[in-house]
Amino acid sequence: MSLPILISVPHAGLRIPEEITTLVELDQAEIRRDGDEQAAEIYGPLEPDVAAYVTTDIARAFVDLNRAEDDRRADGVVKTHTCFNVKVYNTELGEDLIETLLEKYHRPYHKKLTELAARGEARVGIDCHTMLATGPPVGPDPGRPRPAACVSNLDGISCPTPWLTSLAARLEEALGHEIALNDPFKGGFITRTHAAEIPWLQLEMSRGPFATVREKSHAVREAIAKWAAEL
Repeated sequence: MSLPILISVPHAGLRIPEEITTLVELDQAEIRRDGDEQAAEIYGPLEPDVAAYVTTDIARAFVDLNRAEDDRRADGVVKTHTCFNVKVYNTELGEDLIETLLEKYHRPYHKKLTELAARGEARVGIDCHTMLATGPPVGPDPGRPRPAACVSNLDGISCPTPWLTSLAARLEEALGHEIALNDPFKGGFITRTHAAEIPWLQLEMSRGPFATVREKSHAVREAIAKWAAEL
């Protein structure tokens, strides 16, 4: 089976870029917590099923592929603090080092997404993430309980809304839980940027204990297959 879908999983990595290993303050638990835990296990089984699957082993805490290059906030493209407001480095990174990180890790990821979209094998892209069950201190919804999953399309901009509601319905059937639309996330840099090439949407699965990781993965795979058939 090859579904006409381009899957992006930008936050599953745990590796520290070699250029900054001596500068990092975070331990492995903090690196994992700032990234998308469970993402590789939930979405990885989709790889044989889809037209293309793109991921990275670099941790989100160091280069966030779902941020614009000029996003220099504390939780921006090359962070100074995690989403829990924990300091990432023992010193301030210079602009030359930030440019090196962008050139080596950020730009190639986006170039690959653009090239894969241009092949014409994928009709739609899904940017796949996991989210904490409760909003972290740095985020759109600090302290707020989150749904089992959220699908988003920038409020109708990045893909047709009927596609979004259709995927949400298939996920609700598979998971047995209500799926939120554009809340707490509306879509990020990947969705905004690459929707100029093919339609894109963003999928956020909660890391909450309402189901096992295996059950979440099975539900996602089943829902996306049924959704693709509808498309």
